[in-house]
Amino acid sequence: MCSHQSSCPASDSTAPHVVAAHPEQGWNLLCNGAIVFDDTGELLPDGRVVAPHRVQVDRLTVAA
Repeated sequence: MCSHQSSCPASDSTAPHVVAAHPEQGWNLLCNGAIVFDDTGELLPDGRVVAPHRVQVDRLTVAA
């Protein structure tokens, strides 16, 4: 999938760069074939899904 000189690292690495950005749709295609979504979820080239890494908020703090 990569066409640049230094080949991209494996899909489980954090170093690949964006080759197609679609911020209006909320996703980016990385040079290793992974699709990364704005909600931090991912679709890997082998079809595996990485669930979004959402922060759990148990209680809201209210300022007095």
